[in-house]
Amino acid sequence: MPSYEIAYETYGTLNAARSNAVLVCHALNASHHVAGFYADDKSNVGWWDNLVGPGKPLDTNRFFVIGSNYLGSCFGSTGPASTNPATGKPWGAEFPVVTVEDWVEAQARLADRLGIERFAAVMGGSLGAMQALQWTLSHPERVRHALVIAAAPKLSAQNIAFNEVARQAIMTDPDFHGGHYYEKGVVPARGLRVARMIGHITYLSNDAMMEKFGRVLRRGALGFDFDVDFEIESYLRYQGEKFSTYFDANTYLRITKALDYFDPAADFGGNLAKALARASAAFLVVSFKSDWRFAPERSREIVRALLDNRRIVSYLEIDAPGGHDAFLLEDARYHAALRAYFANIDL
Repeated sequence: MPSYEIAYETYGTLNAARSNAVLVCHALNASHHVAGFYADDKSNVGWWDNLVGPGKPLDTNRFFVIGSNYLGSCFGSTGPASTNPATGKPWGAEFPVVTVEDWVEAQARLADRLGIERFAAVMGGSLGAMQALQWTLSHPERVRHALVIAAAPKLSAQNIAFNEVARQAIMTDPDFHGGHYYEKGVVPARGLRVARMIGHITYLSNDAMMEKFGRVLRRGALGFDFDVDFEIESYLRYQGEKFSTYFDANTYLRITKALDYFDPAADFGGNLAKALARASAAFLVVSFKSDWRFAPERSREIVRALLDNRRIVSYLEIDAPGGHDAFLLEDARYHAALRAYFANIDL
């Protein structure tokens, strides 16, 4: 690309030694807006506000926190909806397929611009955790600690399958127009709704769904039609509809491909220990027992590979009901562990 912009927010103050910077990497549908709210929109609270802020586990009274929006996003950084300088039109389908490695390189350039040679920590959950892990491989000398939460060293065939179904829902929407729907003045909303519904099912555990919705009927009795019968159906339709109003379809296609492609061990004959031999950071790896999309055994693969390299690694496996989304929720054990870990980082 001839050029690109990266949207970012910062919280706290960079110290004189520039040693207290923490990079927070976001997952699929989030952004650089990690914490707090904007003066003109107090309803738009940062997606990890329960974790990041003054006096919180990642304490911005002590750390300088950077939230960086990945390249290809639809929330401020250059993405498919941005103008292609060569044509004067939106990039659309011409926007390149980006990878986790690309995001890390863009974030490294952002760090250069901010004068940060080395991060006290890089952290993230889910897709954000993959970025944190890649940081320790692409720039091992620039990361002291990596917090890898609700992660996997690569996607399983089942995960890739879910992503492909979601992509097909978008690409077969009549309003997709091969990715050039901007100039048509339309949005492939139907495809986006289905994609979000599929994804959302995988983010929650069965126990969480049963506790929140069970088999509660929306209308009090079965309708014997194809309208909404159960509360869970209403919830999924609501989530899909809301998602289709703010997320870009071309971004969704590229982000899910970045997930599919991530595999640090691919160049090492599938040997994850050899792949992670480059890392020199200390690690905190966290998983959740109810997360069936990135199950705890996937995090244990990362832990074993790090231990094989005699790296410093702490591992926490939490019995929480939230499923994959548990990394976003406020669990006392989870937050206490993160608070303790950050308290032990010397600046």
